[in-house]
This record gives sequence, structure tokens and C-alpha cells, in this order.
Amino acid sequence: MASLIPGFEYDIFISYRQKDNKGDRWVSEFVEALKTELASTFKEEISIYFDINPHDGLLETHDVDASLAEKLRCLIFIPVLSRTYCDPKSFAWKNEFEAFTQQASKDQLGLKVKLPNGNITGRVLPVRIHDLDLNDIKLCESIVGGVLHDIEFIYKSEGVNRPLRSTEDKLRENLNNTIYRDQVNKTALAIKEIILGLKGEPDMSVEKSYEHREQERAFYEVKKPLKSIKQKLQIGAGILAILIITVLFVWPGLIGRSDLERLIAKDGRIPVAVMPFQNMTNDTLWDVWEDGIQSFLITSLSNTEELKIRQESINKLLKTSGITDYASLTPSVASSISRKLEANVHITGSVKQSGSTIRLNAQLVNSKTGEALKSFQINGTADSIFTMIDSLSLMFRNFLLISVMKKEQPPFYHEYKVLTNSPEAYRYYLNGNKAFDKIFLDEARDWYLQAIATDSNFCSPIIRLAGVYANQGLFAEGKKWCLKAYKRRDQVPLRVKLVINWLYAEFFGTIYETIKYEKQIKELDDKNPDFYYELGVDYWIISEYDKAINEYKQSLEIYKEWGSKPDWVNSYTALGEVYIKTNQLKKLKKLIKKAEHDFPKNPDPPSLQAILNLKLGDTVSANRNIEKYISVFKDYYSISASDTEADLMMVRAFIYKTADIPDKAAVYYREALALEPENRGRMRELAYLLIDKDLNISEGLELIEKILEARPDAFRSLDCKGWGLYKQGKYKEALEILQKSWDLRIQNAVYDHEAFLHLEAAKKAVAAMN
Repeated sequence: MASLIPGFEYDIFISYRQKDNKGDRWVSEFVEALKTELASTFKEEISIYFDINPHDGLLETHDVDASLAEKLRCLIFIPVLSRTYCDPKSFAWKNEFEAFTQQASKDQLGLKVKLPNGNITGRVLPVRIHDLDLNDIKLCESIVGGVLHDIEFIYKSEGVNRPLRSTEDKLRENLNNTIYRDQVNKTALAIKEIILGLKGEPDMSVEKSYEHREQERAFYEVKKPLKSIKQKLQIGAGILAILIITVLFVWPGLIGRSDLERLIAKDGRIPVAVMPFQNMTNDTLWDVWEDGIQSFLITSLSNTEELKIRQESINKLLKTSGITDYASLTPSVASSISRKLEANVHITGSVKQSGSTIRLNAQLVNSKTGEALKSFQINGTADSIFTMIDSLSLMFRNFLLISVMKKEQPPFYHEYKVLTNSPEAYRYYLNGNKAFDKIFLDEARDWYLQAIATDSNFCSPIIRLAGVYANQGLFAEGKKWCLKAYKRRDQVPLRVKLVINWLYAEFFGTIYETIKYEKQIKELDDKNPDFYYELGVDYWIISEYDKAINEYKQSLEIYKEWGSKPDWVNSYTALGEVYIKTNQLKKLKKLIKKAEHDFPKNPDPPSLQAILNLKLGDTVSANRNIEKYISVFKDYYSISASDTEADLMMVRAFIYKTADIPDKAAVYYREALALEPENRGRMRELAYLLIDKDLNISEGLELIEKILEARPDAFRSLDCKGWGLYKQGKYKEALEILQKSWDLRIQNAVYDHEAFLHLEAAKKAVAAMN
């Protein structure tokens, strides 16, 4: 089977030592699992070379087969790194690993590849099944020419370092907390990223129509200065990229931010003391379990690197304090002992019995305040005591581990309720948030899907996933995940319910419904500046400028109270755009100075200044600031030479359009289109300007027809055509086109207020004719 890229023999080459596939045949099982995962990841068949034929010249006792060099002409090389693989004398190392890196570095693709998200990686994708010695790691890095980025399949517990199996008897004891199925999935996703990078394609795992691709492109252009806020709904619920970033939810009952700061030590870990459990069964046979349960919990929790467990020192201190009868271990005494051990948290508990039922009660306590942070209860029988202790340990670990992970998040991440008690799901979710914040949307999507696969009831990644798909212009997928969240709205806390209702309004309702829920969310937390900002955006869209200004100013005032600058420059540019619209130029001038002070390297303030200059009729200063803006813009967004000219023509056009000089804007739109005559996005921008500003409606309609010839279902272009016909007084024809555009939009996108106003205007005009 040929490779996906012409000129290559295989997509993937699996390299390993024969001795690592003996016994339970780990490598063979891994290859089969990977093939299954790849089949559900790629539409195409992925070809894998794996030496199942013992006469294929790949056995370590054979000479190099002449065909091996051809088989090594593959896109991705996967070495299974083990203690035995890292041997320069072995066949696999010398004739496969070294040979591939030498061969790949000279072929047309090169050894390094740029991923769709902009990151750089190599075509060697190691799978590691043992912890390696430092010398072995350095040896591998000398071959790949950089830091070793591998995917671990390692099961590690006390005295154990072996390959992770697909079925584990004691998975909870794996200190690496890795799950075989998840690691196979990560391998497949990494392969997909590399192949997409080699093919120079974006991730198109969900089919995107032309209209969706245009909207996805518009999302990335939001980074450009002064992108009209009215486009935030057109580009795929851009509001999701703002509000949902801040509306994170944490586990119900999780301790607050101030408590976290007190409980987590400077080294980033929580110091924990486990007290002996009190026997309250009236059966002296259970006395042994007072120390026994304590000992098991200490051993189990010590395997979690985020926790610092006080061990032998606890009982030693108890004895030296004269405490031999654990009945005298009162809450105040336990807190005192813990403080002496500098343990910020301690665990106390008891064993009770009712008939044949054994109950373990336990509490996590803040040692400094004596406050019970969380209570736990496990029921079972005497025969299941070990399972009960295991379950109790896992509950402690999950609660504390999520607390440590939350410490890494910004302050506002701690304000809400998360619906998971799985650290693994929560970790995937946090990784997704980091990718989302960097606008690595495909990566964020994959992390959120892993979080949901780990805990299907975890509502936060479901909400965020709807936002990811919407921001990619994939509204059908976004709506699907929105509905999943909406079905859970009565099972979540009020705050989360309001956010879900708001999300549903974004996808299926009107902007007035969106505003209603944004107000309710703001009432629950009137100290979150983003809520004011979002409300300001929606007031701007419906042209209620005074209300928009009030919300924007309140958002900025909160940052001022905090003694900090806003998170992003749009907090200023959004207000600036309303000042431009309402001709409040003195206020705009003052705002620009503040924006330049807080964001000196951002191109948006110079663009605002250029618009202000144009509004004041100072074209000399305007041109100077436009040039300044262009210079900063190139550096800030790393615009390549091939993209610069047409993009910057569009930027100039937008500045003149925002300054309400449409004829000059049209000149620059024409120049951009002349440079890229087949670019339908630029064609539609010019067409809409010509129609909306009454510059040349006929020419605008001619341009739109060119787009519709290729894409008759492009609803944004249909809206533009309908608006042009309305401007020509062809109201019935306009209404038909605008209604078609609206119906397609509702099916494939979200509410757009400008399109709504166009449709309403046509309806009224037709009604007046009858």
C-alpha cells in the first residue's frame, strides 16, 4: 500500500527490538491497537510497515535487505524505545533508527515538520515502554537532533518499571496515571498532526463548506485591529472565545482560591498528615486497623507527586506527646500535631460497624483553621476492607490533586463549579483551555474530547467544545455539543445553568435572549470585567450605544480597582469603536493614550489613532499612523512577505471604512482584490461596501453573482445580494433571497443581527406594498 504522499513507500514504519515483542507480544498488540485507532482518525487508509515476516531481512541476525532502504522511505518513523532498543550495536538502532534520520534529513520533506498549529516537531515519533537511563536518553537525542518528545506506555509503581498493558489488574497503582487506550489515542492524534503538517493542510477532520471556511478565516482575522465587533456572531460566536474562556467550572465543594493559597506549599505540593483511624466498632479485633488504615493511606497517597505525605514522623510525634489511646485524638489535638509537622491538611477518620456492614468515615481538615474541607464515607464488609481503603485513598487523591492543578490557573478560574471528580479528565480539560487560549483550536478540541471520554458527565469541556467548533465555523458540530450541554441544564448549579442557557441562546436564539442571560450571569458576579464587556458588545450590535459605553467603562473600572490592566487590547478598542460611531473624539483621544500605555507593542492603538486623525481631517498624521500601524502589525502577527501586500490593503480599507470614508476604503478593497482576484472573501467585502454605502449597487451585485455561481448556498453572499436588491427597490425579490439566506444561516450558523435587520426591512417593505 502506497503512502498518502507520492514518492514514499509507507506512511509509518514501526521499529523495535525483537526481544521486546516476546512473551505477551507487546509490540504486536500495540500495532494492532494503533491500526484500529488510525482507522477512526483518518478517512484514508494509513499504511504501516511492521516486520511480521521473519524472512524480510529485518531480523537482527540478518544482513540488511536491499529493500529496507525503500521501506524506510516513510512519512513517520516510530521507534519503540526500551532498555534494549537503545543499543548502537543493534540492527534496529543502526539500520533503522539511524538510517531513517539520515535518509529523511535529505529527502524532500526534511526531518522537521511544521504542524498545523504552527509548532515544529520531527518525523520521528518515539513510543517509550521503559524509563530510560540518562545516557540512553542523551543517545536518542543525539540521533533526533533535539529534545526527546515521546509518548509513554510505562507502568510504574514501587519497584516496577515495565510496559503499560491494554488491560491492567491494578491500574490505580500506576504512578504515571496513564491509560493504555488514551496513549494509543495520543499517538494517533500526533500522527495526524504530523501528516497534516507534511501535506501542508489544516486539520479538516470535520468537513467545512466554503462559507464555513470563510468564517473560520474571519475568526483568525479578529486578531487584526478593529475588526468590526458586529462580526463577532458572524464569525462563529466569537463571544464564546471571550466569555467561555473565563467561565470555567470547578468541582462542587472544592476549596476556594484563598484556601488553596494557604494549603499549597511553596514547592507546589500540599503537605498532608494522615492520622490513625479510631476504632468505634466496640470490637477489639478492629484495633489493628487503626494503624493499618493509616499505613495503607500513607503508602498509597505517597505515590502522588503533587502531595507531600508526612510518614513515620506522625506516630513518633503522637507517642512523644503521650497519645497512645487514639480516642483522645480530638480534632484540636490532630490539628496541633499537624501544625507541628507543617502539614497544611490532615486526614482523620473512624471505623464503625452495623451488623455485617463496615463503614469508614473520614475528613480532610485544614490544619491551620480546623475547618473540615470535605467528608468522605465508604461502606462495605470486613472482607472488602482493602477495596474500601483503596476507594477512600482515590477520593482523597482526586480532591487534593484537582486542588493543586487549579493553583496554576488565573484568579477568575476559581469562581465557578466544575462537574468532575476525575483528575485525568480535569487535566485534559486544562490542557484544552491552554490550547484554546493560544487559538490552537484543533488541539483544544482533541483535549476536550479526551476529557469527555474520561468523564462523560463533565459539563465544562462540553460547553467549551461547542465554542471551539463555533469558532471554526463548524456550527452544526457546535450546535450538537450545545444541545448536549442544554440537556444537562437542570442537573447543574445555577451559575452553570445560566451559562448553558446563554450558550443555547447564542446558537438557537436571538441577541435579545443572549442579553437576558448575560445580565443574569453578571448579577451573580458583578466583579468580573468580562461579563460587562460581553454585554457591551451585544448592546453595540443592536446600536444601543449609550448602554454599550456604560458596560465597557464598568469593565475597565474593575481592572482599575484591581490595579491591573485589561487582559487584552479589545477592552479599549471596543469602547473606542463606539466613541468613533458616536463622534466622541475627545474621549477617544484619551482612551488611545491609555491603550498605548498598556499595550505598547500592539498595533491596535496606532490604528485607532489613524482613524481619529482621519475623523479630524488630518490626513498627514493619519498616513503616518497607518505606516506605524503596518510596521507594528507585521512584527506583532509575524506576517510573511507573501501575505503582506493584499492583507495590508484590506487593513487600510478597514481603517478608512471605520472612519466613514467609504469611497477611499473601496479603493483599497479593489487593490486587495486585484492582487488576489479569486479571493471570494475579499470580493464579498468590496461588494457589500459598494451596496451598503450606495457607492455602486449594480457593480456590487455583479461581484456577488460571481460568488454565488460557485457557491449558491453561501448565505452571507445571499444576504449581500438580497440587501442589494432591497436597495434597488426590488422588495419582493429581495425578500425571497433574504429569507433563503436566513433559513440557510439558521441551519448552518448562528443568529446575526445585521442579517436579521435586512430581512425585517424587506418584510416591512413588501407588507407596505399590499
